[in-house]
Amino acid sequence: MKAFALAPLALAVLSAFASVNAGAADTALGEVTVTATREGQLVSETPATVGVIKEKTLREVKPTHPSEIMGQVAGVWVNVTGGEGHQTAIRQPLTTNPVYLYLEDGVPTRSTGFFNHNALYEVNLPMAGGIEINKGPGSALYGSDAIGGVVNVLTRKPPSKPEIEGSIEGGSYGWARTMVSGGSAFGDHAFRADLNLSHTDGWRDTTAYDRQSGTLRWDSAIGDDATLKTVATFSKIDQQTAGSSAISKSDYDNNPKANYTPISLRKVDAFRLSTAYEKEWGNSLLSITPYYRNDSMDLLANWSLSYDPTIYTTENQSFGAQVKYRHDFEPLRTRVIVGVDLDHSPGSRVENRINTTSIGSGYTKIYTGYTLGARIYDYDVTYQGVSPYVHGEVSPTDKLRITAGLRQDHVTYRFDNRYGTSPIVVGSAYYGQVADGDHTFNHLSPKLGATYAFSESLNGFAAYNHAFRAPSEGQLFRPAVASSAAAADAAAVSASNLKPIKVDSVETGLRGKVNSAVNYEVSVYYMTKTDDILSYRDPVTNITTATNAGKTLHKGIEIGLGVQLAAAWRLDAAVSHAKHTYGDWRVGNVDYTGKEMELAPRTIANTRLTWGDAKTGMAQAEWLHFSSWWSDQANTTKYDGHDLLNLRGAYPLYRDISLFGNVHNVTDRRYAESTGVTSGNATFAPGLPRTFTVGLQAKW
Repeated sequence: MKAFALAPLALAVLSAFASVNAGAADTALGEVTVTATREGQLVSETPATVGVIKEKTLREVKPTHPSEIMGQVAGVWVNVTGGEGHQTAIRQPLTTNPVYLYLEDGVPTRSTGFFNHNALYEVNLPMAGGIEINKGPGSALYGSDAIGGVVNVLTRKPPSKPEIEGSIEGGSYGWARTMVSGGSAFGDHAFRADLNLSHTDGWRDTTAYDRQSGTLRWDSAIGDDATLKTVATFSKIDQQTAGSSAISKSDYDNNPKANYTPISLRKVDAFRLSTAYEKEWGNSLLSITPYYRNDSMDLLANWSLSYDPTIYTTENQSFGAQVKYRHDFEPLRTRVIVGVDLDHSPGSRVENRINTTSIGSGYTKIYTGYTLGARIYDYDVTYQGVSPYVHGEVSPTDKLRITAGLRQDHVTYRFDNRYGTSPIVVGSAYYGQVADGDHTFNHLSPKLGATYAFSESLNGFAAYNHAFRAPSEGQLFRPAVASSAAAADAAAVSASNLKPIKVDSVETGLRGKVNSAVNYEVSVYYMTKTDDILSYRDPVTNITTATNAGKTLHKGIEIGLGVQLAAAWRLDAAVSHAKHTYGDWRVGNVDYTGKEMELAPRTIANTRLTWGDAKTGMAQAEWLHFSSWWSDQANTTKYDGHDLLNLRGAYPLYRDISLFGNVHNVTDRRYAESTGVTSGNATFAPGLPRTFTVGLQAKW
């Protein structure tokens, strides 16, 4: 089944279907998103695929993990790695690589240099005011990071009158969560405060975690033409982790609770503060958003215990600003946006080798304890980014709207290594050291797109985007462990010489409505990545090395569909079919050119049948489908894929008090969140068995 063989047929059928029924549509494509241009814009005039998860959906689903909500957007897969940790796949395989940009109200949650693939656990996602996912390169308005997609989590608006609401819930494996939200308005001001306290004992051995997170938003009107929005958020996470600690096939089948790395841990502190000032007069708007971020993480990584056991602390602060000016002109509905993004983020890494104790041997060895060993990395690194951009829109006709943009990124890392350049030796392990100095990347990113309104109920778009991604501090300055001094020096030179990833993407699509009962969106994309920073894993030593290995190819079709079957019944589906391949992948004597990329199921589907709504009573059945995928780069081992059934519901008990519940994996299916090959053996990270949660929600 070929993605591009399906594309013309799907587009033709939907186009004809919508054209026949266009006259019956009673509403236009009037939904507004804020991610594509950093301010409100009609979806129908956005030449990109933007998935929207509304606040109402978040309130109904009450996700205990981002994976429970993100898959409602076609082509988006977020898995579980432990606690609320995750990997993400948007138009590329499941990965921990820094190829996505995570925002909160349009402000990046971290700087480019200090990317965290678990970014969504640093956001109070279950209490958000919505999520927007801009798939594919973010290009001119977002610059580095925005390759696979831009995920923008929106904070909840303050209420217009005093209110407070809260929920308490419990469930399988010691799950407990309390969420409280409240606010009020007075004069020209309004505020909302949210608090989320969560705990679980973990379903696998030694996988407990606790989190405390909160959001405070304060909105103010300044005169008749200006507003001020201040957002402060924090998250504290303390977790034992084993979600990505894969186990043998025997244990996967018979003892999935097994955890070979019970000593692993992750402690996270994240704080963000931003103030967005907007002033609008006539046809102009000025927006200035200064921000501050403070992040720290202690990590004992489970994935490297067999070949590079370490514990480390990374810290960074950020001082930055987003400045934007927009002006609209009467002729041809012309809009011009100019702006600049500024980011100054000093940070550090302190890392020690650890001495482990264990039982067993080989890839099923269980690590039982550790003591602190020698210091192997100790450095400061400051990321600085200055990125001016321009974005323009024009409508030559009433139905056609053309957009174009250009962004210049100037990125610098200032690196200060306290250890000089001689490798640090610990036993038979050698750790290469990068020399002090500045590492600078400059890149120009263009974009071009168009939308066309065939009718009030049918809209088409096409777009070309070019983007890049600068390496992160860990990729540049923390080279892989080596077995000799010469190899360690070579690894340090190779890491410090990593180049940015470049991406070119083209996509086209249709979106529309039929009557008021059916809405749909179909998009087709083709994306190439050159100088892709790939992780080569030696099949003998299991050592993983990052390298600019060549070109990867990504193509697919995504379909989102919603059908109001009857007054109380609704069917929603999000389906994607894609193929991700190594177009040119050679490292030494290894050549994976033409192989499919690992952890990349060709078909992903999320289908939901809903009865009623949360106010009057709701029941929902959700079916998840993942086709087979390769577990290794050489395409020698394949996972068969899986299907899952989830149930959720809510029932009002009295006035503003309601009962809600969820059942995950109703059939208790054994499935894998991810798979791999270790020392020539297939490994599996098992997914959650049948799990229950139940709770009460009240509002005053």
